[in-house]
Amino acid sequence: MKFHEKRRQQFLNETAFEKTATFFITTAQAEFSRELGDPSNDALGRSLVSAAIADYTVTNYLLSYTAGESLDVLRENLTEIIKVHEQSTKYVREYQHDSAFPPLRFAEIDDYERAMQLIGLCYLLHRRDLLPRLAAMLDGAFAGKDTLYEDLFAYELKDRYEVDEWYHDAPYRNIINSFYRDTAEESIRDIEAYLKAWYKSMKKAPWHDSHLSMNAEGCGAYFGYWAIEAAAAVYLLELDDRSFRDHIVYPKDLLDYARKLDKQAPLAPSAPEKLRVEGGTPCPQTGYWFTPAISGSLRHFEQGEIMPVSMDSQYGATIWQWSSEQLPP
Repeated sequence: MKFHEKRRQQFLNETAFEKTATFFITTAQAEFSRELGDPSNDALGRSLVSAAIADYTVTNYLLSYTAGESLDVLRENLTEIIKVHEQSTKYVREYQHDSAFPPLRFAEIDDYERAMQLIGLCYLLHRRDLLPRLAAMLDGAFAGKDTLYEDLFAYELKDRYEVDEWYHDAPYRNIINSFYRDTAEESIRDIEAYLKAWYKSMKKAPWHDSHLSMNAEGCGAYFGYWAIEAAAAVYLLELDDRSFRDHIVYPKDLLDYARKLDKQAPLAPSAPEKLRVEGGTPCPQTGYWFTPAISGSLRHFEQGEIMPVSMDSQYGATIWQWSSEQLPP
């Protein structure tokens, strides 16, 4: 599939994406690791570098989503997003001498939106196991202080707070209202209003209008404009999204993926017993496989075909995994 056919937002340029993704894999990750491990770094330095790692990693994760990365791969890689935020949390708390200090600042709308996106991804990618880890990073500062934050967590985590206040009225009042309506039709109208107001309400975010400065040298601050929490609300409230599913900032395929996994029966006996196969070994069963070690890796293999090995992987061994996206070969 050609790049312009698989990308999820039309702003993204293939050359800019390849430049940015390559720089992250070949240069930025190693440089960040070197800086973080530099023994001359003090607590402030570790705090700043680890925060940069978390921000850079999640923006590249979202950029890969925008570019059309397999949702199976993104589901697997979500663990790494949580890990880098936990690392940032560790070092910012060390610097602040505060065991409750958060890695994101809800007073800043881009940080607040990032938190809602991460919570939403945990639901939509069926990674609810990561929600307690997110709460552990954020609850010390924000538990009981924001309605949307509590409403989203409450679908999985017990003993959440009932609270009638939130950090940013626009655009979040609309999505908050969607959780408290008497009818699905009212909630649907709230989500429609939320999507309509979302982008223009993000003017203070550093990535707002960043697609305008993208060029052949890279994506700059652009990684895609996605109201992921809107899809999470639709999923949790079991709403019909037909009236707004083609809105440019609405990640409809994340909702479809979550609902597909909800309905997915356990693998049939004919499915491969080994769902993970190391690169360099024969494919155990014909079908689609992917590996987090290679960007855009989802591909069809015949049984007995040797699974490739990535020579540039940052993950160590190249492990291929059976995909839930079993498309026709």
